[in-house]
Amino acid sequence: MRNRRPTVADLLSIKGKRQLTMLRVETLEEAEAAEAAGIDLVSVPPSLLGPEFREVAPTCFAFPGLEYGELVTADEYIRAAFKALKAGGDAVYCAASLSTVRRMRDEGIPVCGHVGLIPSKATWTGGFRAVGKTAASALEIWRQVKALEEAGAFAAEIEVVPGEVAAAISAKTSMLMLSMGAGTGCDAQYLFSDDVLGANRGHVPRHAKIYRNFAAEHERLQRERIAAYSEFAEDVRSGVYPEKGHLVGIDQAELSAFLSDLERA
Repeated sequence: MRNRRPTVADLLSIKGKRQLTMLRVETLEEAEAAEAAGIDLVSVPPSLLGPEFREVAPTCFAFPGLEYGELVTADEYIRAAFKALKAGGDAVYCAASLSTVRRMRDEGIPVCGHVGLIPSKATWTGGFRAVGKTAASALEIWRQVKALEEAGAFAAEIEVVPGEVAAAISAKTSMLMLSMGAGTGCDAQYLFSDDVLGANRGHVPRHAKIYRNFAAEHERLQRERIAAYSEFAEDVRSGVYPEKGHLVGIDQAELSAFLSDLERA
């Protein structure tokens, strides 16, 4: 599938056969790196999409997120979804109501829902904490998955849910299940680039695995940036910059003629 961008049908055909890889990317550099690394799926802000994105990431299946709260009515979601798909998205992430999901599916828009810990709705499940740790809570996640499936979603992110619960649910749904901290029994493993790269200075989620220390590198670059700016400022104040080599020259005769003309002007 890496010689071309997969379709929804392609993804659903490999459900349960192998684990897909998924990253949240927010820059063209990250998208290009994901493509080069063979990442299957990427979550992106809609603003990242466009010809440049598809030039650097031609085969990554992209989920632009339709920001919950910024869009309200089903018509607004549908309009934003078509815009994102036209710009190079392959499916849309949507945490809106089932009726909105159903409306988009009726228009042929591939929709990915969200269950488990949903950050925009975390107050209903006790804040930023694991969900599905009791039989009742786990059964509620299953009901939400079934409802999304019946509304026409083809995929759902399942976030911070016990692996055994997520695996059992994934086995009983036709949807592609994208695991963020929900174990290997789902169809894809999903992490944020900032966590993979170690770019966060604050809290790191328990499910994240850090592969590099970009935060330290950013701090080093910031120190170098400040030092370079300081040296530039000192050179300007002391007259060291600009030197002759930084300037455009002029023939002496032309300069003399100009100065004479300027004097008479």
